Amino acid sequence: MPVVFVHGWTVDLDVWNPQAAALRRSMRVIRLDRRGFGLSEGTPALSADCDDLNVLLDQFRIARASLVGTSQGARVALAFALRLPERVTSLVLDGPPDEIGLGGSAGDEDFSVGELRELVRTGGVEAFRRHWSDHPLMRLHSGDTEARSLLESMLARYPARDLLGPASNPSPPTGANTLARFRKSVLIVNGQFDTPIRMEAGMQLSRVLPVAERVVIPGAGHLPNLDNPGAYNEAIESFLRRQSRAAA
Repeated sequence: MPVVFVHGWTVDLDVWNPQAAALRRSMRVIRLDRRGFGLSEGTPALSADCDDLNVLLDQFRIARASLVGTSQGARVALAFALRLPERVTSLVLDGPPDEIGLGGSAGDEDFSVGELRELVRTGGVEAFRRHWSDHPLMRLHSGDTEARSLLESMLARYPARDLLGPASNPSPPTGANTLARFRKSVLIVNGQFDTPIRMEAGMQLSRVLPVAERVVIPGAGHLPNLDNPGAYNEAIESFLRRQSRAAA
């Protein structure tokens, strides 16, 4: 059972360390650094991420895989599944952005990309890292020192290529009509203390998608896989196993 884990913004594939360690006994775990993050070069772009995922599956000779995407990575996973549904067994969308257009505008509403770009321009990448480390999307509710150290190390090596380069147009929301026609099984995940916007987006997605269920990870914020990896791993492993049996 191949599963590809897709990380979110300002982190890299190491964010999935707790999942890789726990789940590789029961499934084939594949992680990637999205373009422009971690050890991958290039400029971050949603369309490039989808192309890269397709090439990755070809390289590993995988016809179909389940995708687990967190935050911005959830947008990547959903976009890929909508573009190439024949290559996707099921989806886990963790802390997804607003894909329905609830706020009436494109992009994330938890923060202003323009303001962050200006912060990098005037204060440098280190000023951005200090600011972003206190943002609710990066805040851990667990006192686990290993998880906190992991998150700090990923942010410290985030190259900010997308903030340093030319501004790009944000990807528009997918829209409820398109999502209502999507027939793959989807698990929506939120942490108990996720931001109000992401909680609302998760609830709305679970209502609009035809084959969807939702789980809230207790004691966790926007990064439930780090805040409460035990509950997180149990939830997604149970879901992925059920989908694998159904697809057999």
